[in-house]
Amino acid sequence: MLDLLSDILTRLSLRGTLYFRTSFTPPFGIQVPPFENVARFHFVQRGELKVHVPATGETLRLKQGDLILIPHGAAHMLLCNEVQPMEALPLDRVLEEAGYKGDGVLVYGGADDGRDTQLICGHFSFSGPPGRGGTGHMLIDRLPPFIVIENYGEEGGAWIEATLRMIGSEVNGARIGADLIALKLSEVLFAQAIRAYLEHQSPSDAALAGFADQRISRALTAFHRAPAEDWSVEGLAREAGMSRTAFAQVFAEKMAVTPMQYLTNWRMQIACHGLSESRWNVADAAAEVGYASEAAFSRVFKKQVGLSPAAYKAMH
Repeated sequence: MLDLLSDILTRLSLRGTLYFRTSFTPPFGIQVPPFENVARFHFVQRGELKVHVPATGETLRLKQGDLILIPHGAAHMLLCNEVQPMEALPLDRVLEEAGYKGDGVLVYGGADDGRDTQLICGHFSFSGPPGRGGTGHMLIDRLPPFIVIENYGEEGGAWIEATLRMIGSEVNGARIGADLIALKLSEVLFAQAIRAYLEHQSPSDAALAGFADQRISRALTAFHRAPAEDWSVEGLAREAGMSRTAFAQVFAEKMAVTPMQYLTNWRMQIACHGLSESRWNVADAAAEVGYASEAAFSRVFKKQVGLSPAAYKAMH
């Protein structure tokens, strides 16, 4: 059965690219540059390290089994205990000095082989629509600059632990199809990390409080299962088990948009996905998101995305 997180990640066209596994030995310090519409993760398979995030000024200490997710592609630094952030070298220079060509393990650092730090690193891109900031959905856009899940392989359960083991195995090996298998498993890991954050680190701030609220979540899930239905605030309130007035107030407080603004935003995201990924024409897109009139759909689409549906389709 379709669920809320699955629908959001599928419609955003999440694309995973496992870019390297590392073996770092002290002293080491690497500056990872920022990228737009990208999320990254680093899982500590062995050893320990510091991760410095300049955007927040925080330096985090990760040990074996920990995972850090950087949802918005912010610049960060991977450091051993002895190296300070200002001493870290740009990633391009590290790759050049290590002679790394994109295959196998990135081996870098000093001669202290007894303190080897091994990471599994993943990189994900999102195909967000033009004319809007972020990935195209507020759940991803409102994630914090970083998420650390301690003892991720164990606390996350048997499925996560098995996923991590399989990624490590595929990256280590040279079997046919290893790259694709590792890529898809990394996408699974990313979804699991977001789910673990929402379920076990239930955010109380306004940024993600709506998705953690069971009543709001019921209404959102119902809408995501049938986005083309003739939804109203009353209909969503019934799904939430609330009065219309109370639902509208709580939704706006926790989501920072009205219920109908959320519906419109997501319908246009579906239309973007269909026009670019499924080769819909404008009439298909209008029907799929619940518009009887192409003209009405086109007006809303252009207001939200900044382009007409036909122009958006031509671009893709």
